[in-house]
Amino acid sequence: MSRAAERLKLLINHLDRSAAWISASPTSAQTYTNTDLQNLRYTLDNNLLTPEQRLFYEENGFILIKNLVSDEDIEKFRREFERICLQEVKIPGMVVMRDVAIAKSEFVPDQKAVSKLQDFQEDPELFQYCSLPQILKYVECFTGPNIMAMHTMLINKPPDAGKKTSRHPMHQDLHYFPFRPADRIVCSWTAMETVNRQNGCLVVLPGTHKGTLKEHDYPEWEGGVNKMYHGVRDYNPDHPRVHLVMEKGDTVFFHPLLIHGSGMNQTQGFRKAISCHYASGDCYYIDVKGTTQENIENEVTAIAAKKYNIADIAFKDTWAFRGRLVQGERISL
Repeated sequence: MSRAAERLKLLINHLDRSAAWISASPTSAQTYTNTDLQNLRYTLDNNLLTPEQRLFYEENGFILIKNLVSDEDIEKFRREFERICLQEVKIPGMVVMRDVAIAKSEFVPDQKAVSKLQDFQEDPELFQYCSLPQILKYVECFTGPNIMAMHTMLINKPPDAGKKTSRHPMHQDLHYFPFRPADRIVCSWTAMETVNRQNGCLVVLPGTHKGTLKEHDYPEWEGGVNKMYHGVRDYNPDHPRVHLVMEKGDTVFFHPLLIHGSGMNQTQGFRKAISCHYASGDCYYIDVKGTTQENIENEVTAIAAKKYNIADIAFKDTWAFRGRLVQGERISL
């Protein structure tokens, strides 16, 4: 971590402390030779994923594992989320995002709904998700043995108020990340309850991880768009899509170039999921100036500068202080 990132982390601590396709098991007796598997790009061989699962991820850019996280763990994360909403705890560096159109919250009357917690890496309860052994053993199939937790979120999709602000535009997560290589980054996304088309499940465009990073910006949606909800400027709307219907504890792992989003929550309740983006400790930072990512760089650094009164913070430093080692060695990030 650079000195600037260390300084930002110390400052944040100081300021804040003051206040369906499922391929989870072999489905055929087909056998594969080493020749079939030796040129796979997106997965690593550590004797966990079956050949069928590896080939599925290579082709589609995601894989869904059923019943991976226990009810006990999920209820622990739910209780901590409630404590945060009630302001019983304050977590250094964490961003509490509220929906621009939803006035009714779950736990606090007369307050806009909390739609997302970002950067909960300093919360001991929530960060346990990122270090669950059953999660990390799958993550290692994509990142290798040195694993950094880089971006943490608890998503609380609110019931839509009629303005469709509960949607999340189709996007690629790599748009937000100034580190590479993309193939050694993976997201784990766990349903904290039943997630279906009615309450706004994830929608993925299989195979789009094989493409390049596209230009993103705020979509021109009537009704407004939540902060940081950038969307892909240009993609084929006729591309086949998969709605990931999931049960509590199911977990999907997906590539950062996979185009995905989520629909409106058309129910009366809130839809919760918890996720972490992991990267290999061997990944490295890149300069995004002059690229399609410059707009998100400008937005993030402007927010950091205003919130923490730091004028010289670099985009990569806003990421370096968030990153936490969960397995192996922290090498470049």
